[in-house]
Amino acid sequence: MIERLSTIIELPVNTVRIEDRLREVSPSGVATLVEAIRENGFVGRITVRRKKDGDYVLDGAHRLTAMRELGAETIPCDVVRCSDAEAAMFEIDGNLAGADMSTLDEAYFLARRREAVQKLHPELKQGIGGAAARWFQLNFSSLAQSIAEKRGVTERQVYRIMAAGSKLTARDYQLLRGAPKPIALADLIEIGKIEETVERYDVVEALAAGSAKSAKAARKAYRAARGDAPAPISDRDQKLSRLLDAWDRAGKRERRAFLEERGAEVAALLGALDQGDAE
Repeated sequence: MIERLSTIIELPVNTVRIEDRLREVSPSGVATLVEAIRENGFVGRITVRRKKDGDYVLDGAHRLTAMRELGAETIPCDVVRCSDAEAAMFEIDGNLAGADMSTLDEAYFLARRREAVQKLHPELKQGIGGAAARWFQLNFSSLAQSIAEKRGVTERQVYRIMAAGSKLTARDYQLLRGAPKPIALADLIEIGKIEETVERYDVVEALAAGSAKSAKAARKAYRAARGDAPAPISDRDQKLSRLLDAWDRAGKRERRAFLEERGAEVAALLGALDQGDAE
């Protein structure tokens, strides 16, 4: 159970550690807070977990970093003692309540939340009913409804997002967060289907590097490189194949009508080819 140390109302900024968090501090988020604190002062409190080896921020890592950059000596805080699972729940719920989470973030945090709840209530993982099981159902249903309303999706979709996140490792999550293109739910579901570790690494790295448009495309490329599947057809070849197929299926009347409509363009392209213009 969480124990609140009510006699402590502030701590030295440089003694509070920012470690072992699910999501790293965003430089842009800190920069925004620095300006806000300069303008209006520091409002509210951060939450800090006291352990035997020191104090660790639970909620307020961005505010703490901003205060460090501003050269503040102390920061208002609430200090608690709690278990690792309770600490994880605290961080996760604080992030899920925010409005800036991507599908990837929500998938990973929802899955980690379920793991934290199962650590606090082992009977849930074992499938045993009772008060804890009812509490979990009501508690998560409320959270799922809140996220569904915020994202404009159904509660069922929220459960799908959580299921997809359960397949992600911490390494997967950190790599995918740096991908140039937002990771879609379809990508997460596809990654969840991968059983071979090497393929998983390859697919995640391809998405993180931006060398694959989707997880499905990355899997096809991986199998083709191993000789397990034909190489992906390029966009150019796909378009050419559709054109040739349409021509082959057309009758004389349709082909004649096509040439009457586009003959001048075809002749111009043929002339360009004769002059060595390969494009």
